[in-house]
Amino acid sequence: MAKEPKTAEPFIDPKASIAELREAAAECTGCELYRNATQTVFGDGPVRAKVMLVGEQPGDAEDKDGHPSVGPAGRLLDKALAEVGIERERVYVTNAVKHFKWVLRGKKRLHQKPRTIEVNACVPWLLAEIDRIQPRVIVCLGATAAQALLGKAFLVSKQRGKPIPSNLANMVMATVHPSSLLRQPDPARREDDRAQFVADLRAAAKALK
Repeated sequence: MAKEPKTAEPFIDPKASIAELREAAAECTGCELYRNATQTVFGDGPVRAKVMLVGEQPGDAEDKDGHPSVGPAGRLLDKALAEVGIERERVYVTNAVKHFKWVLRGKKRLHQKPRTIEVNACVPWLLAEIDRIQPRVIVCLGATAAQALLGKAFLVSKQRGKPIPSNLANMVMATVHPSSLLRQPDPARREDDRAQFVADLRAAAKALK
């Protein structure tokens, strides 16, 4: 029995367009996560978007829908983007990991953080997306996305909202994932966290001017 690849690299044609990459990703078996996911959730957005947002992985709603950022966290993100003057329709949204990793609790599929080996296996897709889109600004949403592109030593808690030197785009920065705001139980703290999240996105918006 042939061994399955441990990375997405064999599935990526260096000359493929973003549309062709999306089709190829649908057949990706570069890590074990494809086994329990409904489908691959590839990035969505304009081919030459100026802004790319990178999250961790699809959630339950995204896994079923087939598109990134369509669940509760996605709706929160959309509102924040509107506040800072970034049109959602002009943003390319994707994830560091393209398959939903989950554990069953009762009847609910709950998010599980992907392992480093799973993130590393999927990074070639993300780098291929960046290469095709050529965004001016990349915003990493959460630690998994930030560390996938900026290294394991990167700490969102200490470096959020700050431009990070990188050859990936004119500006690369990180902030929290919007899902973390939804998990904050204290209303006052949640509103403070949301205000900081919006401030981080506003810094990205300014970089486009």
